[in-house]
Amino acid sequence: MNIRPSERFQERGLGTYENYSRPPGGAARPDGPQFTSIQTISDSVQRASGWVRPLEQELSRVIVGQKYLIDRLLVGLLSNGHILLEGVPGLAKTLALRTLAAAIQTGFRRIQFTPDMLPADIIGTEIYNPKDVSFVVKHGPVFSNLVLADEINRAPAKVQSALLEAMQERQVTIGEESYPLPDPFLVMATQNPIEQEGTYPLPEAQMDRFMLKVTVTYPSVSEERVILDVVETMDQTVQVNQVVQVEDIIRARQVVKTIYMDEKVKDYIVSLVYATRDPEAYGLDLKPYIQNGASPRASINLKSASKALAFLQGRGYVTPEDVKSIAMDVLRHRVIITYEAEAEALTSDDIVRRVLDTIPVP
Repeated sequence: MNIRPSERFQERGLGTYENYSRPPGGAARPDGPQFTSIQTISDSVQRASGWVRPLEQELSRVIVGQKYLIDRLLVGLLSNGHILLEGVPGLAKTLALRTLAAAIQTGFRRIQFTPDMLPADIIGTEIYNPKDVSFVVKHGPVFSNLVLADEINRAPAKVQSALLEAMQERQVTIGEESYPLPDPFLVMATQNPIEQEGTYPLPEAQMDRFMLKVTVTYPSVSEERVILDVVETMDQTVQVNQVVQVEDIIRARQVVKTIYMDEKVKDYIVSLVYATRDPEAYGLDLKPYIQNGASPRASINLKSASKALAFLQGRGYVTPEDVKSIAMDVLRHRVIITYEAEAEALTSDDIVRRVLDTIPVP
């Protein structure tokens, strides 16, 4: 795929075309090595992303609308990051995750979190075998590729924390032994934000392990009208066809890592994250409302997610708009607000939105 000419870049607010072909410290060279390198990466992206549109079409056979949700699921899949979906019941959160797993035909486990769960219900435990007079390790449902943690906020903190090692280290410790989890391994969790009875807030350490927190909203009027017709005609056991192999996704992840990101875009990422920690340094009067800003993991995840978003759009380079469009999902659960912010009815989304509106786009 060729790089768009200068006027197209300026029309989209992405700066000049030369910014994407300028070697560090050197003059702009539209036909130089940097341009050739980006062209090569873009060609690789085009070849490796051939399964993206068929997968989106297969998901749309079951999921009406919710393109934003599907895009975020694919971003997490490509960047090897865990996803937290938040929304009221009935918005196809669980259905979307189950359908994605079926379209990939990989290992899939669904864990229904409840207040009486124990950590062993997730990671497994050692069982005594009287015949051999020994302990046998029985693996829990977390030993799978795609793990759906349904209503994760219904389990107490000790159960939620059982996922911490699995999500970060991709391994589980049972007894004195550690067992690696399969690759790929993704935790895709759902939670209900409006029902408080029988729910527990997720620990901040676990929230930080989720690459994205996606807020799922109601469908539009036209989409809900389509849902009425689809529900009447669709078989409840609709067959989801496999459209992509796990090996294709793993290869695509390697291509995503090679996508070009300009130094100015990297600086923009750092500025967005650091503004949540020291807003006064960026002219933002938000200090009284922020208890803790985003961690360095936010910067890392924002870079990875932006590259994945560029891949889904068939580009071999990241634009500032990619970063800005995914920043809310990366930052909203990492910015901890104060009681003063709650008293003024401010949310972490409001804080992140102020940061995005204030930090200049390169």
